[in-house]
Amino acid sequence: MTVELLTEGTLEWLNEVAQHAKTEQLGYAGGVPAQSAWKLFSEGKAQLVDVRSAEERKFVGHVPNSLHVPWATGTSLTRNPRFARELEAKASKDSVILLLCRSGKRSVLAAEVATKAGFSQVFNVLEGFEGEIDEHQHRGGSDGWRFHQLPWVQD
Repeated sequence: MTVELLTEGTLEWLNEVAQHAKTEQLGYAGGVPAQSAWKLFSEGKAQLVDVRSAEERKFVGHVPNSLHVPWATGTSLTRNPRFARELEAKASKDSVILLLCRSGKRSVLAAEVATKAGFSQVFNVLEGFEGEIDEHQHRGGSDGWRFHQLPWVQD
């Protein structure tokens, strides 16, 4: 299923994404493109949670006003055992939550854990903040939040 960008009928669209995720037996509500995630977040229809480490956010950049709950910490990316509890302290279990990491892989793991912890509408932001590594071992040249020129800042 190709996920379309949001235009109207946000709730219906998210329900379609969630139904697709259920059909595919994903352990979370599904994936949304970065542009749709920005639209949901900027319109106040979802919370954007950056699950990258504090170091990644500081040195690579982050989305303004996004929440931060690290899936892993430090430069060695040690798994955060308190992830679900920290997410619950910042977001309601029934709100629409969009998880963002570097490439969209860690945020899938985080979405699965959040869903098991009782969060009902947790979505992965496809492509992540930086996107996939290309043939030159670089990120951001073909996909990701920054590639799509969505708002971000750097410390």
